[in-house]
Formats: sequence, C-alpha cells, structure tokens
Amino acid sequence: MEEEKKQILDIVSQYIDITLTPFGKPQRSVIDVEKRAPMYDGAGVVYMLSIFEKGDLVNNRIGTYMVLPNKGDQAGFHEHGSKKEQELYVLVNGQGEYIEREGLDNITRKFNLKKGNVTSIQGDNNYHSIINTGNEPLIIFVVTTYEKQ
Repeated sequence: MEEEKKQILDIVSQYIDITLTPFGKPQRSVIDVEKRAPMYDGAGVVYMLSIFEKGDLVNNRIGTYMVLPNKGDQAGFHEHGSKKEQELYVLVNGQGEYIEREGLDNITRKFNLKKGNVTSIQGDNNYHSIINTGNEPLIIFVVTTYEKQ
C-alpha cells in the first residue's frame, strides 16, 4: 500500500499543492491516505487524503481531500442526517456528476460540476453521490461538520 499511497500523492501533486498551515504550528502536507474500494457501494476507487490531526478542527468530523482518480470512479450514495452532520464538497480539480436523492431510491436532482463548485447536504433521509466524469482526477475538499445540538 505504501507504493500505492506514493503514486496517488504523485498524481494529485500534478494538479494541486496540498499544504496545511495550522495556526502556530509547522506547515505540513498529507498525513494519511485511506483507500476505499468501493466507497459506499460506488464504482472504482476513492482515496481520502487527511491533512488534519485529531483535535485540529473544532466541531468538524472531517476536513480531507477526496480523490477519484479515474473517469467512472464514484463515491456512492450515503447520508449524514442520522449522524447529525452537514457535508460540503468543494471541487478543486476535475469534473463530476453530483446526484442527490431523497430516501433510498428517489433521485431528485443531478448536476454537472467543475472546479470551484460547492455542494452541501444535511438532513434526515437525504443522500448524495459523486462520479468522476472527466479525464483528470476529480479532487474534492470535503468538510463534514456536526449540526448544532
């Protein structure tokens, strides 16, 4: 897996520079690479590139880069309401199809997204998925926050 991690970091570095500048701490880059094949019953492979250490983020569960390296790679449908979360996708490279649905099988909207677009999801029984539709890696910065209790 170490060679695979290096390969995905080499691919991503052709498109963006992942450097975190945490207040009062040294700059750093990716601290962990997690491979998900499949991710939420999606297609292909998705990599999660972590840059934050535990305790770095307040009220956030996730602040990470999600990389779908190949056309057709997909983060499958999943929801956040049961965990009382809101999730943002910030597309930093590539293009993809973002799909929303209410419930388990009612697709309600589809969007073609590109670099700079942002999506948001929250609430019970709402699901989302994203598929790489381009010839470059789809790189998304994902922020998952806890809903106010």
